[in-house]
Amino acid sequence: VDNFICYDDVNYINKGWINRNQLLVNGTANMFTIPLIQASQNKLINEIELSPELKWKEKLLKTIELSYKKAPHFAVVYSLIEEIIMFPDINLSNFIFNSLVKLCQFLEINTNLIKSSSIYQNTLLKSQHRILDICLKEKASQYINPVGGMELYSKDYFLQHNIILNFIKARPLEYKQSGKQFVSWLSILDTIMFNSREETTLLLNEFDLV
Repeated sequence: VDNFICYDDVNYINKGWINRNQLLVNGTANMFTIPLIQASQNKLINEIELSPELKWKEKLLKTIELSYKKAPHFAVVYSLIEEIIMFPDINLSNFIFNSLVKLCQFLEINTNLIKSSSIYQNTLLKSQHRILDICLKEKASQYINPVGGMELYSKDYFLQHNIILNFIKARPLEYKQSGKQFVSWLSILDTIMFNSREETTLLLNEFDLV
């Protein structure tokens, strides 16, 4: 896409994927969670802070090292992941944004990344009205949302404003992992541990727009 909007001035979701993901540990999916300070669904994502303690970072890095040290691209990828995890800013939004920037640089993705909190000033709007406002301010002709938003946003509503609304749906995919059976829907960390940049780029194109 031309612009990727990091929606960071909306409410945090407890037990969502904002500060959690899955790794491959001993051949199975293993959930990890980044600890937060007084996280609440009554706070915006950009109002929440990470635990400042180094212990959780060291533990997570050790888990990654032990789980992926035999992966073909471990040497290159681990240094990237270490840089992301050891990022000193404890603001959750800044931490996430930095991880996206670093990953895009690594994969040579030149998409422009924008924090919604930094520019649009439209927190009084809700749901698809707010998304539409961002699209209009960006002079967008097309908006692509994760497939989970199909019940929230109306294609007809966006089309009334000359904007095509699509939903992105990832295709099931497989690549060679360390275990005998492929484990799907893990962090992109798993993908880049077992695939080259070129192979990862091909995998990232395995999606449908509906």
